[in-house]
Parts: sequence; structure tokens; C-alpha cells
Amino acid sequence: MDYNEPIFNDALFYQKRKHGKYRVVAAPSIGAAISDTHAHIQMLPNPALALAKALVWGVDFVCDICDVCEDAETAFENLSAYQAEAIPLAHDLVASTLLLPDDDPVVAMTKEQIRERVSHEGWDDGVHMRIAVGCHPHNAKDFDGEALSRLRTLLSDPRVCAIGEIGLDYHYDFSPRPVQVEVFRTQIRMAHELGLPISLHIREAHDEALRILTEEGFPTSGVLLHCFNLDPQTLEPWLEHDCFVAFGGPLTFKASDYVRASARLVPKDRLLTETDAPYMAPEPMRGVVCGPQHTVYTADVLARTLGYEALDARAELFGQLMDNAKGLLDRDPLDWQCIPAKLIEKD
Repeated sequence: MDYNEPIFNDALFYQKRKHGKYRVVAAPSIGAAISDTHAHIQMLPNPALALAKALVWGVDFVCDICDVCEDAETAFENLSAYQAEAIPLAHDLVASTLLLPDDDPVVAMTKEQIRERVSHEGWDDGVHMRIAVGCHPHNAKDFDGEALSRLRTLLSDPRVCAIGEIGLDYHYDFSPRPVQVEVFRTQIRMAHELGLPISLHIREAHDEALRILTEEGFPTSGVLLHCFNLDPQTLEPWLEHDCFVAFGGPLTFKASDYVRASARLVPKDRLLTETDAPYMAPEPMRGVVCGPQHTVYTADVLARTLGYEALDARAELFGQLMDNAKGLLDRDPLDWQCIPAKLIEKD
């Protein structure tokens, strides 16, 4: 992934080719607003531009993920500015794109898609965003008393919608496994205390994570399996606990038939889309810095995987998925008993 890739100041999608070259690729027809339930916006080279492109392409709801030991300060301080800057940038992107010549059929088709998108009232209201904050298992070794206190304070911000991403990563083992387990348990207990959902990062540790959650109790406000990329057998016990399941770029990879088989198992009222931006760009955008606008490619593959081809059928599917995302991650803080004084007094 090249963070120094060219900046394209239009709304087209550019696929990376060999020798530093790029070519325009078609965007799928989605037919409804969609959501990116997991993106690290503050990690993108140009967060406002990425949100502007998301706005143009109908990614109307984004959950920004940040880490209390890493980048939470940047996210909380700058997210509102990114959102505000994105609106005029989206207008500029549309204008620049519509001025392009129609010589390339993909460009001509993309311009028609954009005209359709911006013809709807309210398209430029901005991307609605919430924040999830927690300690990633990679950073568990740094989660000391000060970090715990800082996390409690951040969780009092009304923009916060979940504790995450949290969990276990037994692939890289950047933090000792016993420490990962301890920090995971601590944050599950915080979710119970505050009535917050949790967003999970689990890698090569699904059985262990399931055991811990069974012992601690699955938070009643919801459990989200982020970026699920495994087989149906691994997924089934999580579905038995009514977990939400989010699919990102791996769903689109050519060799990922087992991931698409998993997607078919998920009840429609538990299904979500995401990117994990700036990572895990979907086909045909692999190799570029992933942004929330790339959710359209994952959403397209998900719809086709589930047999939704016609635009009206897709609109119904994505309407359900947007309801899922907002029902889990866009509730009023009062619904969580999320009272700042309660948080601070526990330090």
C-alpha cells in the first residue's frame, strides 16, 4: 500500500497497475445509501477528501475507529473538521468529474451515476459519523492505568458509539497473550457497565475469544465481528449469540468463496458492510489506500452473493443494512446509560 500514491481530484475510481500507472475503473450500481461500519479515518492521507468521495458515492454513515493508546486524540480533535471540509470538497469533486470528456465509456458511465446521485435532495448534507474507541490487542501491553482513565473519559463523548476495536490477535502477538486476555476482559466489563456495544478484532483466536465472552457475558447492546474473513464453521457459534457480522474487502477477493459462503449464513438483520480503511481495499482496488468510498465494491459483491441484482431489490437490502448499522452504532447516548460523571468517578 503506497501512501504516496497520486491524489486524484475527481470522483472516479483509479485502479493501480504496474510501473506506477493507474486506470479508471467502473463503479457498481448500488441504488441506495450504504454504511462503512469500520474505518480508521484519521489514518488516511487526506481524511476530508476521503469523506468527500464517500459522500459522492452514497456512503452516508461511517464509524471511525481509533485507539486509546495510539491515535484517539487525533480522531476526537479533528473528526468534526474533516466532516465539515468534506462537504465543499464533494461539490468540487462532482464539478471536476462532470467536466471530464466522455471519450472513455467508463468515464461517461461514471458521470451518469454521479448525476443520478446528486439529483436527490440532501445528498450533500455530509457523511454522518460516530466514533468507536478502545484498546486494540496489538496495544494491550501499553494499556496501563493512565490509558484506562483516558479511555473512560473518551467514552463520555456523545459521539462515541462503541468500545472497539478490542479482542485477541494471536497471529502477530505484538502483545503477550495473557495481557491481551486481561485487557479484553477489562473492556468487555466496561461495555457491560456502560451499556455499550463492542467491535471485535479476532485473529487466529476465535475459540479463545468465544470462551472469554461466554464467561464474561455477551454485551446486550451488541457484539460486532469486524472484517469477518473465515469459513462458515468458524462463524456459526457467533451467530448463535446473535452477533453482528461485518464484511469488507476480503469478501471480494477471488479466492474467498468460503467468506461468501459465510455471508450467506448471516441473518439480514445482523449483516453489515465496512472497509477497515486504509487497509484491505476490495477488488478491483487492491493495492491502493482504501477509503470509505470503496464500500461500494464490497456492497456490490455482497448483493450479488445474496442474489440481489435488480436495483430495487438492492435498495431494500441496503436499507436493511443501513438500519442495522444505525441501530447498533447510532443510538442516542441516553440509550446506553453513558453518563460522563459515572465514567469519571471510576478512575
